[in-house]
Amino acid sequence: MAHIRSFGTLRHLRGTPTGHVLHQRRGRVVQQGTGLSFWFRPLTAVLSEVPVDDRELPLLFHAQTADFQDVSVQATVTYRFAQPALAASRIDFSVDGSTGRWQASPLDQVAHLLTELAQQHALDLIATMPLADALAGGLSAVRDRMRAGLTDDTRLGEVGIAVADVRVVAIRPDADLERALQTPTREQIQQDADKATYERRALAVERERAISENELQSQIELAIREERLVEQRGVNERRRATEQAAAARITADADAELTRVTAQADADRTRLVGAAEAEAEAARVAVAADLDRRVLLALALRELAGQLPKIGTVNLTPDLLTGALAQLTARAD
Repeated sequence: MAHIRSFGTLRHLRGTPTGHVLHQRRGRVVQQGTGLSFWFRPLTAVLSEVPVDDRELPLLFHAQTADFQDVSVQATVTYRFAQPALAASRIDFSVDGSTGRWQASPLDQVAHLLTELAQQHALDLIATMPLADALAGGLSAVRDRMRAGLTDDTRLGEVGIAVADVRVVAIRPDADLERALQTPTREQIQQDADKATYERRALAVERERAISENELQSQIELAIREERLVEQRGVNERRRATEQAAAARITADADAELTRVTAQADADRTRLVGAAEAEAEAARVAVAADLDRRVLLALALRELAGQLPKIGTVNLTPDLLTGALAQLTARAD
C-alpha cells in the first residue's frame, strides 16, 4: 500500500516495489509503475494501486460425485495481476488521496471471481467421477482441470489476471461416510495385526515346545548316562568284591596251607620226639634189664630224689628206717 503525506495543498505519494500505481489527470495517465514517488494535487489527481505480487487464494467448497455423494474440496490458487493497467481499467483499484487505502474492495471481487471459476471446473469434473475414483485419484485430475480451466479462461485474461499455480490439498467425504470407508481398511489392518499376533504366539509356542523337547531330550540323555554310570559302578563293585573274595580265598588257602604245614611239622616233630623218647626209653629199659637190682634200686632212688622237692632237713626215725629197709629187703628177695 502506498504512503501518502500532506504538505499544505500538495501531497506526496511513495509507492512500494509490489504495488503498481497509476496517476491520472483529466482522464489521461500521467505516470504509472512500481516503486514510484511523486507529488500530486488531490483535487485533480486520480490514483489507483494494483498489487503485482503473487497472491494465495484458499478455496474450500463442496461437490457431488457421480454416485451422489457429497465431498469437500480444499485447494489453493496462486495468481497475480500480469497487466495492472488493464486490471485497473476493469476493476476499481482507486485509492484515497489522503490515506492511500482502497476506496472499494477489489481483492474481494477478484477472489469471488476466481472462486466461482475454480469451483465450476472442479464441480464439472467431480460430477463425472464415482466417489471411490474421486478419493483415490481425484486430486491430480481436479488440479489439472482447474489449472487448465483458469489459465485458458478469457474472463481472467480480460481483467489482466494470470494464474500461476493451482494446488488441491484434499478431497474428503463427510465424517460418517469417511468412517464407513475407513472401516474395511481398518478391519483388514486389525485382521493383519491379529494374524501377526497369532503367528507370533504360535512361533513362541513352537519355540517353547522345541525348548521343552530339548530339555526332555537332555534329561533322557542324562538318565541314560546315569543308568550307564550306575551299571558301570555295579560292575566295578562286583569286580572289586570278586577280587576281594579271590584275595580273601587266596589268603585263607594260604593260611590253611600254612596251618596244615605247621600242624604237619608239629606232628612230625612230636612223632619224632616220641619215637626218640621211645627209643631212649627202650634203650634205658634194655640197659636196666641187664643191671643188678641193687643198681636199679639206686638209680630209682636217684631218680626219685631228682623228682622230690628241695629238702633242707631230713629227720630219720628208727621206725621209718626199719620199714624202708624191710621193703627193700622184700623186693630184693
